[in-house]
Amino acid sequence: MFRKILIANRGEIAVRIIRACRELGIRCAAVYSTADRTSLHAQIADEAVCIGPPATKDSYLNMNAIIQAAKNVGADAIHPGFGFLSENAEFARACEENGIVFIGPSPESIEMLGNKAAAKESMAAAGVPVIPGSKGAVSSIEEARAFADKAGYPVLVKASAGGGGRGIRRVDTPSALEAQMNAAMTEAKNFFGDDSVYIEKFLINPHHVEIQIIADKHGNIVYLGERDCSMQRRNQKVLEECPSPIVDDELRSKMGAAAIAAAKRCGYYNAGTIEFLVDDNRDFYFMEMNTRIQVEHPITEEVTGFDIVKAQIEIAAGERLHVQQKDIKLRGHAIECRINAETPELDFRPSPGTISALYMPGGPGIRIDGAVYQGYTITPYYDSMISKLIAHGSDRDEAIRKMKWALSEFIVEGVDTNIDFQLEIIKQPEFRTGSYDIGFLNRFVEKLKKGGSAAKDNN
Repeated sequence: MFRKILIANRGEIAVRIIRACRELGIRCAAVYSTADRTSLHAQIADEAVCIGPPATKDSYLNMNAIIQAAKNVGADAIHPGFGFLSENAEFARACEENGIVFIGPSPESIEMLGNKAAAKESMAAAGVPVIPGSKGAVSSIEEARAFADKAGYPVLVKASAGGGGRGIRRVDTPSALEAQMNAAMTEAKNFFGDDSVYIEKFLINPHHVEIQIIADKHGNIVYLGERDCSMQRRNQKVLEECPSPIVDDELRSKMGAAAIAAAKRCGYYNAGTIEFLVDDNRDFYFMEMNTRIQVEHPITEEVTGFDIVKAQIEIAAGERLHVQQKDIKLRGHAIECRINAETPELDFRPSPGTISALYMPGGPGIRIDGAVYQGYTITPYYDSMISKLIAHGSDRDEAIRKMKWALSEFIVEGVDTNIDFQLEIIKQPEFRTGSYDIGFLNRFVEKLKKGGSAAKDNN
């Protein structure tokens, strides 16, 4: 087992990893930018190293600074968390070259799956259902038109190296294709340094369901059920639940088998998530694979009782999985609400500032993964998520009731948050019945903008 781990991240995921290290008896070192000097992760780690100014390119994306920090503190492994360098094959390879273990999959797996078009080809070869799309990146507008005309509109233009909802454009008519393709290419170049795009058929209002897998370096793989991530605004996840309200045992088994086939295809190890779109006929299609821990991993942990972050560390150290598929049981239901410092009434504009008062709910079945405290100043430099509120109940109805009172008790003063917005979501009939789809939240936001009334609260 490792002696010391450097955590190459910030915020709540850094705090989560620190706690896993403590449970495993491993010393941990944090990195921080000058803007994060007072951040919780920098204060509770065994030691902390400043790696640069606020701009991410000069700090949390600065590979050389992070590798040097690991060497300086004597860390024998680096956990990248999510975002930043977590899916960067070059960084994973740099860790290896410097004798530091990267807590994640191999650089080769990251490269194979990082290009969405290439990943889709690999999944099709493995027999995993894929959405009809172009064969790899399209090289011209003529090639894009040829596919779109054959598949039928609407289609999606998607960045090959994309993620986080960036570089995606829906195209409903032939006349809009060229402009939307150019827009997607420009955004892809700006965010990922790669302007290649591919085209795929657009499934109208499907469900976004993802399978969590965990695999060791000895060929053992299990899937830990599924999460429904359909509650999205502009391709950004807002609320997730586990298990999905639309997935039964038969569909879960089929999707789990497909996810394991996908992992085996690329020799995958460590934690990973295979994301699928599920249509009204309950047919599912591979969308992408995330080669890292997910933001929403806590709901899977609550329902399965499996600590994914600790398993990541153990697997990176060469240990075998201590469970088989038959050991994985889903117990109850869990919901996660992402609490963001933002102003929903102003198109969800980020709301930086100092937290003047803070009360976080607790009690049976309530978990908070966060990194803020009273007096903490939220800076404008990073993602607006300040914590994740998780409610676990014996069934979905109980989880919803717990989430409702937990949100009602959650108090943050000094900055705006989306807490009331989250409360409105769980009051909606579509959510209560589990009949929402990936387009629901965008429609709901538009309704609120037009002055639509909130749902009647029937507890």
